[in-house]
Amino acid sequence: MINKVILIGNVGADPEVRYIKEDQPVAHLSLATTERGFKRQDGTEIPERTDWHRLTVWGRTAKFCESYVKKGDQLYVEGKIRYSQYQDKNNETRYSTEIVVDELRKLSRKSDGDGLLNQPEQQTASAETAASVVAESQETYSAQDFSNDLPF
Repeated sequence: MINKVILIGNVGADPEVRYIKEDQPVAHLSLATTERGFKRQDGTEIPERTDWHRLTVWGRTAKFCESYVKKGDQLYVEGKIRYSQYQDKNNETRYSTEIVVDELRKLSRKSDGDGLLNQPEQQTASAETAASVVAESQETYSAQDFSNDLPF
């Protein structure tokens, strides 16, 4: 049984990328997803909850992560949940869960030198589209670009 998952969260650290072969990269990164806290009708406060997910990314999408994904970036991720178990050095059984990424979109906004936010980056990385989307998303705009369009 394959378990599909969709996550939106923030990258916890810069991706770690290594190459299995010269042309076969694999990236590992952590993604934090947060469920907002709330207050029940009876007054009970439920605190905010953050879960951490281990992501494994292959091929062109891993190269995209290596070049464009940084700590703090917000990502949209689709993938499969993989469960595994292994014996540690004390011969105890350990369990591991990871998300093997099928599709990844960078949702973070770019900031200019003054810290102002520009046009959102909506870069999508999949085996076929990573290079073209990255090239298209490099345009940024400032308020000065539109100042002549104002009617007053």
